[in-house]
Amino acid sequence: MILQQHRSFLWILVVLPLLVSANLFAASATDDATALVQRTAEKILKTLEARRAEVERKPALIYGMVEDIVAPHFDFERITQGALGQAWRQASPDQQRQLVTGFKQVLIRTYARSLLSYSGEEIRYLPSKPGGRSGTVTVSTEVQQSGTAPITVDYRMHNGSGAWRVYDVVISDASLVSNYRNSFANEIRQSGIDGLISKLNEMNQQGRD
Repeated sequence: MILQQHRSFLWILVVLPLLVSANLFAASATDDATALVQRTAEKILKTLEARRAEVERKPALIYGMVEDIVAPHFDFERITQGALGQAWRQASPDQQRQLVTGFKQVLIRTYARSLLSYSGEEIRYLPSKPGGRSGTVTVSTEVQQSGTAPITVDYRMHNGSGAWRVYDVVISDASLVSNYRNSFANEIRQSGIDGLISKLNEMNQQGRD
């Protein structure tokens, strides 16, 4: 399953809204990105805490919380386009729309489930740096899990239309987008683009059951 192959990547996404420090960025432009992350972190955690009793009775409620609070700060079209690579250009506009919708829901549902199991792993903040392209930044961190070596996590963000959004996560030098690209390419070779769309829809249906 595509999801099983990337569970470690998706688990670490839960840490994203918690990576907040007023001193992470020196330039004012990246200060805006930090402020966005901080507001998002505070809102999702406060909302979850306030509604924890409801969520424990009906866990599916957390999907809507993540959709409303966290999802707007991810560039799902760019993430999906990167994960498909050259195959993105082979897809029709309608197929592209379905791919973005399906992949977005896979990420949201996995993020939401991970959020429920987050247990306060220690995070070390490293100096941020400009991204490889204009209007991008990379936030570097280390996540310390008990009894294991720190996991290096880089968050790549870009500023499009005046708003910072996440477009990739790199864990121990392995890119989430690149890793999914391999799985998506295999699925497309076997079943075509429509086959990948069906696989994403199947995964999301299983998450609703």
